[in-house]
Amino acid sequence: MSNQELQSKIAELQEFIDERPDAREVRKTLAVKLVYQSYKYEEIQTILDVSVGSITTWKQAYEKDGILGLCLKHKGRKSHLNTQQREEVLAWLQTKECWELGELECKLAFEYDVLYESKRSYYDLFDAAGISSKKTSSANSKANEEAVAAKEKRFHHCWRAAEKI
Repeated sequence: MSNQELQSKIAELQEFIDERPDAREVRKTLAVKLVYQSYKYEEIQTILDVSVGSITTWKQAYEKDGILGLCLKHKGRKSHLNTQQREEVLAWLQTKECWELGELECKLAFEYDVLYESKRSYYDLFDAAGISSKKTSSANSKANEEAVAAKEKRFHHCWRAAEKI
């Protein structure tokens, strides 16, 4: 490999490092860059705390697939509901103001054959539909002056005792 080709590869790797926020991709790329800068594998292993086998694998991936060989391959977990089904569920949730978690669980299980392992997924659907999943009381007693006055009258003796202390 000529010096010009080597410098070109190093520049490409550095540009990739500068653009990537993911530390795992940066570590892979930096390891390959250090190989091209004539660092020994053992030195790279110490500097980046990676195995020699990983360095070799990453270098081979770069040589085979170019910069794409250093990108993470995972795509994440596939959603249980597809986009259309999710939109249908969100529209259905808009039909009522107050929901129980069990209603949503049944709807997803029977109509879409979807059972989430975590309750968080159901609450995320409520949030996406603009429905609060927090427990609330039906009325704020502080806003009801009669209820506040009745409570003050009922506990007046407690507050008087507290004032004397």
